Amino acid sequence: MTSNPNKPSFNTDRSRLFKDRFAKFSITAGGIMVLIALLLIFFYLLYVVQPIFESAKVETRDSFALSNAEKITGLGVEEQTEVAFLLSKQGKVDFYSVEKKSFGKKLAGLAVPLDSEVSSFATSAPFQGHYAYGLENGSVMIVSPKFLVTFPNNERKLTPRLGYPLGEKTLQVDDNGAAIKQFAFSHYEDKTAVVAQTSDKRVIFSSFVAEENMFSGEVEWVVERTELDVEGRVDQLLMSPDTTRTFVRSANQIYVYDTRNPSEVELIQMLAANEENANLVSAQLLAGANSLMVANDNGEVSQWFEINTDEGREYQKIRAFETSKQPKLDIFTEFYRRTFFTTSSNGELGVYYTTSEAKLWQGKISEGPIENFAIAPRSNAALILADDKLTVIEIHNEHPEVTWSALWQEVWYEGYPEPGYIWQSTSAGDDFEAKFSLVPISFGTIKAALYAMLFAVPIALSAAIYTAYFMSGSLRKVVKPTVEIMEALPTVILGFLAGLWLAPLIEEHLPAIVGLLFMLPLGILATAFAWTKLPESIRHRVPDGAHSILLIPVLLLIGWLAFAMSGVVELWMFDGNVRQYLTNELGLTFDQRNSLVVGIAMGFAVIPTIFSIAEDAVFSVPKHLSNGSLALGATQWQTLISVVLLTASPGIFSAVMMGLGRAVGETMIVLMATGNTPIMDWSIFQGMRTLAANIAVEMPESEVGSSHYRILFLAAFVLFIFTFIFNTIAEFVRQQLRDKYSSM
Repeated sequence: MTSNPNKPSFNTDRSRLFKDRFAKFSITAGGIMVLIALLLIFFYLLYVVQPIFESAKVETRDSFALSNAEKITGLGVEEQTEVAFLLSKQGKVDFYSVEKKSFGKKLAGLAVPLDSEVSSFATSAPFQGHYAYGLENGSVMIVSPKFLVTFPNNERKLTPRLGYPLGEKTLQVDDNGAAIKQFAFSHYEDKTAVVAQTSDKRVIFSSFVAEENMFSGEVEWVVERTELDVEGRVDQLLMSPDTTRTFVRSANQIYVYDTRNPSEVELIQMLAANEENANLVSAQLLAGANSLMVANDNGEVSQWFEINTDEGREYQKIRAFETSKQPKLDIFTEFYRRTFFTTSSNGELGVYYTTSEAKLWQGKISEGPIENFAIAPRSNAALILADDKLTVIEIHNEHPEVTWSALWQEVWYEGYPEPGYIWQSTSAGDDFEAKFSLVPISFGTIKAALYAMLFAVPIALSAAIYTAYFMSGSLRKVVKPTVEIMEALPTVILGFLAGLWLAPLIEEHLPAIVGLLFMLPLGILATAFAWTKLPESIRHRVPDGAHSILLIPVLLLIGWLAFAMSGVVELWMFDGNVRQYLTNELGLTFDQRNSLVVGIAMGFAVIPTIFSIAEDAVFSVPKHLSNGSLALGATQWQTLISVVLLTASPGIFSAVMMGLGRAVGETMIVLMATGNTPIMDWSIFQGMRTLAANIAVEMPESEVGSSHYRILFLAAFVLFIFTFIFNTIAEFVRQQLRDKYSSM
C-alpha cells in the first residue's frame, strides 16, 4: 500500500499546531505584559503624587515644667530642633535641650548686657532670627541666639552663644530718653529701623544707617527720626523686613505708612480692618511681608495685600478663615511659606495656608491659654509655652500649598490684580510664592495639539487618499515609503530647525506665510482647471495616477512668488512693519516662537503617522466594492465618497486619533519652538507651555520629594490620563464605525 505524497504528515501537523499555540501564547503574554506595564506606570505616578494631598498632622514630642514661665517673653528653636532658647523679661537667655535623649536639660544661661531696665520686647520677621529689648532709657538692644557647631570625638556638639548684629551697644530710639513701651524693628542689610511707642504716648519711627568713619575706620550709626501722627491708643506695631512699610494698629483701625524715606514718612492708607460686630485682637505680617493677617474676636482671620486700584496700590481684603472664637487670638507665621498658625485662650492651635484657602489642622493642645509660640526654621516643629511648661510639637505639613482648588481653579496671588490661572514654580527671592496651577500648561497642551492637527490632518488625509486611490502603483511604491521614513526623523531636529530657522523666517516673511495659506490651494485649483482645458493629445501623455508630479513646479513657483512679494506687500499694506501693525492696530502680541511655528513643525512630525495608517486603511478597501460601484455607473469621486471612505472610516479615524495622541505627548518640538510661556491665549501669534515640555524643563531643577517635584509627576499623570481618554474615545468610535460599515 503506497502513501499519498500530497497528504501532510502527522509531524507537520504537530509542528504547525505547536507554532500556532506558541504564537497565541506569545501574543497573549505580550499583551498582558503591556497592560501590566501601563498599570505599573499608573500606580507609580499615584504613589509619587499621593503625599501632596495628605492632611497636616501635629504630634506632641515631649514637655517639661518651667519654674519661671511667667517671666518668659520670647522663645525660639534652632534649625535641627535640638536646642530651644527662652528669653526672659530680665534680659537673660536660657538654652534647653529638646532632643529626646536629653529633653529638658538646661545647657546654658547667658545674660544680655543691658544698660537699663527692660520695658518691652519684640521679635523680627521669623527668617531674620533677631530679638530685641526695649529699655527704660529710650533705647533698644538687638540680640540673636547663635550656635557654634563642633565635632569633638566625632560627635556633633552645639554650643549656645549670643550674637549682636549691631554690636553690644544699644540704639537710642528716643532722643528724649522716654521708656519704650512697645515697638517693632527690622535689621535689613546695613539699615536698622525701629518704630516705637514711648511712655509719653509718642510714636516714633527711627532709621539707623551704618556708615564707616573715614578717619577712625569705626562704624557709626546715622539716625533719622520721625514722629508719627496716630490718633487714639496704640495696640500693636508691625514693620516689614525691608523697612518700607510700617503698620500701627489702633483699636479697629490700621495705619499703613510708607517708610522708604525716613525723613518723609507718609500715611498711605488707613484700614478699617475689623469685621462687622467684631473687634481687632491681633495682626501679623505673612512670610514675604506682602500680606497682612488680621484676627477678629469673632474668630475670623482675614488676609490683606496691596493691589492696583484707580487710586493706586492699596491694601484690600482678599480672603478670610474661620478659627476659634476666642477673645485672645494670636497669629504666628512660618519663615518662608504662606502658612500661619493661630493660638487661642482655650488652648487650641490652628494651622492654615492662605493661598490655597485651606484649614490644614485644628485641635486642642493645652488645657490653659497658649502664652507664647515659636515655629522651627524648617516648619517641622514648634515650641508652645502653656500651663507653666514648654511643649515641643512635631508638625507634618510638607505640601500645604497644594489643593485641588489651587491646581485647577483661579487663585488670587499676592500682588496680582485679580485671581488667575498661573504657573510660576521658581524665583530668585525667598519671599516668592510658588504658583502651581495646572490649567495653563494643560491648556497649552491642547492648544499645541489643536494647531498641529489643523495643519497636519488636511494634508495627511488628502495625501493618503490620493496615494491609495488615485496614484499609480509604481509612483505609490516611491511616495509611501518616503513619507513613512519622515516618521523616523528625530523630533529634536524638527524642534531645532523650527526654533532657529523657521521661527525667524516666519517673523521676517509673515505676509508670505499667510499668503501661502490662500495661494497654494488657489494655485492647485487653477492648475487643475487649466489642465482640463489642454488638448487631449497633451493630457494623455501623462500616465494615469502620475498627475501629481506636475504640481511640483507649480508649488515651487507659488512659494517663490509669495516670498518675493512679501516685502512689497508688507510695505504697501502694513507700512513696512507687520509686527507693529499687529500690536498697535489689532492689539495682538507677536512672539517669535509662537503657535504658528509649533503648528507647522509639529504638523510635519504628525503627518507621517496619520498618512501611513490612513493610506493603509483606504488601500485595504476590497476592490470588488469600488469596482462594483463603478460598474453600476458611479463616478470615481462618487465611489470614493460613498464607498471607499465609509468603509475605510474606522482606520481613518484611528489615524487621526493616533496623530492626536502623538501631538499631545510631543516634547522636544514644543520645548524648542515656543517661548515656553504658560499663558492662556488662543492667539496663533503667541506661544504656550505644554505638560510634556514643562516636565522636561523643570524636572532637572526640582528638589526630590518637594511639592514642585510631586506636582510635575502629577502633570505626567494628567498627560497619561489625556492620552488614555483620547485612545479610549478613538477605540470606541472606531468600533462603532466598524460595526456600521462592516456589512458593505
